[in-house]
Amino acid sequence: QVQLVEAGGGLVQTGGSLRLSCAASGRTFSLYAMAWFRQAPGKEREFVAAITRNSAGTDYADSVKGRFTISRDNGKSTVYLQMNSLKPEDTAVYYCASVRTYSSDSYYHAPGDYDYWGQGTQVTVAS
Repeated sequence: QVQLVEAGGGLVQTGGSLRLSCAASGRTFSLYAMAWFRQAPGKEREFVAAITRNSAGTDYADSVKGRFTISRDNGKSTVYLQMNSLKPEDTAVYYCASVRTYSSDSYYHAPGDYDYWGQGTQVTVAS
């Protein structure tokens, strides 16, 4: 079993920055691909960013490319999401997710591909 705990959400003005973190416990963190998703009220959960288990590969939703950066520290069993130039449309609950992968270059984009989820952290961007 894997437990994921997000932190770092809050209220920020348009153009501001936030850094989310997601601490994992349980199984060997370095064997899991990690991702961030978000869900705004009345909308479906959507992919934000993903990272391979060895940090060799990352991917981003078009809406956040150039503004958000995903990273991980396997020694600390933590994944991060640095969010810059925030916009009101980034307002959502942000979730981290993990899945055991058997290839070092794998990650996924669909929520259903991930096995473990955190409880979410609210990000609100004021206009």
